[in-house]
Amino acid sequence: MSKQSKRKEALLYHSKPRPGKIQVLPTTKYATQRDLSLAYSPGVAEPCLEIAKDVENVYKYTAKGNLVAVITNGTAVLGLGNIGPEASKPVMEGKGLLFKIFADIDVFDIEIDTEDVDAFVETVKNIAPTFGGINLEDIKAPEAFEIERRLKEELDIPVMHDDQHGTAIISSAALLNALELTHKKINEVKIVISGAGAAAVSCTRLYKAFGAVGTNIVMLDSKGVIRDDRSELSPEKSEFATHRKIDSLDEAMVDADVFVGLSIADIVTPSMLKSMAADPIVFAMANPNPEIEYKLACKTREDIIMATGRSDHPNQVNNVLGFPFIFRGALDVRATKINEAMKMAAVKALAALAKESVPEQVNIAYGETKLIFGRDYIIPKPFDPRLIDHIPPAVAKAAMESGVATAPINNWKKYKDELNQRMGGDNKIIRMLLSRAKQNPKRIVFAEADHLNVLKAAQIVYEEGIGIPILLGRKAVIQELMEQIEFDADIKIMDPKADDQAENLTRYAQKLFENRHRNGVTLFDAEKLMRERNYFAAMMLNQGDADAMISGYSRAYPSVLRPVLEVVGRFDGVSKVATTNMMLTKRGPIFISDTSINIDPTAKELAKIAQMTNYTMKLFGLTPVIAMISYANFGSSKDPHATKVRDAVAYLHRTNPDMHIDGELQTDFALNPEMLQSKFPFSKLAGKKVNALIFPNLDAANSNYKLLKEINGVDSVGPIMLGMRKPVHILQLGASVEEIVNMAAVSVVDAQQKEKREETAQQQ
Repeated sequence: MSKQSKRKEALLYHSKPRPGKIQVLPTTKYATQRDLSLAYSPGVAEPCLEIAKDVENVYKYTAKGNLVAVITNGTAVLGLGNIGPEASKPVMEGKGLLFKIFADIDVFDIEIDTEDVDAFVETVKNIAPTFGGINLEDIKAPEAFEIERRLKEELDIPVMHDDQHGTAIISSAALLNALELTHKKINEVKIVISGAGAAAVSCTRLYKAFGAVGTNIVMLDSKGVIRDDRSELSPEKSEFATHRKIDSLDEAMVDADVFVGLSIADIVTPSMLKSMAADPIVFAMANPNPEIEYKLACKTREDIIMATGRSDHPNQVNNVLGFPFIFRGALDVRATKINEAMKMAAVKALAALAKESVPEQVNIAYGETKLIFGRDYIIPKPFDPRLIDHIPPAVAKAAMESGVATAPINNWKKYKDELNQRMGGDNKIIRMLLSRAKQNPKRIVFAEADHLNVLKAAQIVYEEGIGIPILLGRKAVIQELMEQIEFDADIKIMDPKADDQAENLTRYAQKLFENRHRNGVTLFDAEKLMRERNYFAAMMLNQGDADAMISGYSRAYPSVLRPVLEVVGRFDGVSKVATTNMMLTKRGPIFISDTSINIDPTAKELAKIAQMTNYTMKLFGLTPVIAMISYANFGSSKDPHATKVRDAVAYLHRTNPDMHIDGELQTDFALNPEMLQSKFPFSKLAGKKVNALIFPNLDAANSNYKLLKEINGVDSVGPIMLGMRKPVHILQLGASVEEIVNMAAVSVVDAQQKEKREETAQQQ
């Protein structure tokens, strides 16, 4: 994508479908006049009076306890510098989005038009009663230090400047673990800090809080080593001035154990690395390009432990591991401040989490067989679902123990359950899916690439590194569309009807004839069929010329299904293929099967659909908990439509006793744990959260998934094909670009898994 195209895409993202990235939504009923009279006048007077009696009631009757202000004056935005308050607003909205999706914290972003410290502090103090916490952002040093210090002293709610403390907390956790792996002690190591801004100062202070010794630290700014004989040093720089008579980074790096970079790209050379002590720890955190490139550093020193701020390398120091969860814990005990004890608790919790067994869904997301604490895994991954129930409790406990919590937590199990429930509705699984696809991209043939939306999706797949597109269709049309959307890449374009595909067409036709001649297919028929894009694409997949196939955007489902079944076929032991849709609901992902193929499956076929759904869910790192759906509950009807569901369950209980599956059940009982536990405590699903529904026929499954999608605005990934020998996925007619991209990622993950299965089979 050209620079101009990327600019257009970014501007479109921030302006459509409505300007900005966050909105305010009501949390109570508002449909009737009675609702409105309670929400405003006259009913609103009652909570106002209660708060007037006791100001702490504001947490009981308003959103204050879950509301954080993200505040800036726009003087140090990202890598953009002093661009002003209005220009900083997109960044602040983005920070609000991260608060919400990672910790379910609501945010108002506030941009203040002043660079005067007194005016800034006074403004924040005046609006502070609205909020449960204040997140300061993108304020230039040294003013940032003074602003945070004064607000922490003068307000009774948590205040944190994330630019300072976020990186400090995450990198401290990484440092503690790196030192443990190298058998070094923090009070003995020599540390070099490149950079003297807010983040560097906060990092160094926190390292010292954990035992680093000031005389072992050398800090550098743009003028060189910060020495105690330099004039006009700020108080913050003076705090870290060294007495050593050295002037350059080269000199500072000699025999250093740790390098922490918060400066600019490419200032560390291989020779500097070589001069460091054994088992050097290097945190090169300049963004987007680190102080030394990751691969170069690892090539230079095999004994290095390396971290960067980038997601495409191990050990990413990412602030999103910290600020959402620190504020979550602080808000939940109504802390009056975020103090050193709370920050240190977050550090220790992050460091400890990296040593625990990693959930399978995290391994899957990062394409790892098993992530294990070690040189390439010293801090948790941003997609780790355990962050929400590990970091906030640690922060909350520290707040209580240090005396700044005004609403202590008594039931920690209940609190952790509440934290996990908060995160049920985000799209984390999609982020994990895309991340996993990028670990090992596969060749995807897009059979309808001469349609604009399909081509746009292929462009995203290519540019994001999700897969390697092969574009099938009318070549002239594809090239014209590529020019329109500025898709300038060396991509394979194939037209089954073009002369340049004659050799492939002949080869594919011969193979189809060999496979299907006993099914009435002549060689002439095979040659004719190979001119049709879905037969051609399926044969590419079958012959190993592609790894996955996407089709169905412009054609009815059955017309695409037939070619792929005839050419690719089913997996060994599968009598019928099926489909499932992953619905991204507020309670988390729910799989619905069979949404596209089997009109009225038998009991045995329903059981097979459940087995295939169970297997597919595990590919996403989920633990399947499956309800077999009916209009009846556990034998309440003797009608054949209900008894076939019962028979399917009985079959699975005999053949797959380890599966978490039960039925027949009505949908509300399946999805309401309290109702299920109350009425049917004997069920294998009692006490469990159901995340898959197997419907008794196509009418029910297809209608329900589309109803969820259209009425509730639930995102859907699918239909995901179950039981195919090769990764083939058929889109719903007219799928959106986003849906096509998601299905492309599914196809890549499917191909990765099938490749692993084949490798395992060959080894055996």
